[in-house]
Amino acid sequence: MGIPGFLWLTAKRCVTFGLISVTFSDLIASVAAVRGASMYPTFNSKTGSFLDSLSDDYVLVEKLCLRKYKFSHGDVVVFSNPSDHKEKQVKRIIGLPGDWVGTHNDVVRVRQGHCWVEGDNSASSVDSRSFGPVPLGLVSGRVTHIIWPPHRIGSIETKVPQHRVPPS
Repeated sequence: MGIPGFLWLTAKRCVTFGLISVTFSDLIASVAAVRGASMYPTFNSKTGSFLDSLSDDYVLVEKLCLRKYKFSHGDVVVFSNPSDHKEKQVKRIIGLPGDWVGTHNDVVRVRQGHCWVEGDNSASSVDSRSFGPVPLGLVSGRVTHIIWPPHRIGSIETKVPQHRVPPS
């Protein structure tokens, strides 16, 4: 096998690996960075160590939930900002279609095909209280695990803050 044969074999393997990787990240799972304090203490819970200064939290985003939009109260999701589709946000689902959700001034019913999301740190979160319910079509996956930094590796708890439990 000469140089041209080796280059052709290497190119085929790279293209195959690339196509498999893109398919996997589109349909099954991907990795996303979580920046900002809106989901503190779930994400970006800085302990003051040297590792904290190196990066934000990186999370595993599962996408199989998108096939039938199977979400639960308390799931943490990644979605496109309704005002700027290029901006990705990470928030917790508080309300699903048909739920009544209390806001500062009112009680809102979540329309079909939408969800109500809020950050765990309400003092520094721009969420559904600001821009309203999020269309489920803008959700790109459910966060299941923190995968970086190493000292924070673990699964994400599905929980709804006690003061935000929607009425039955």
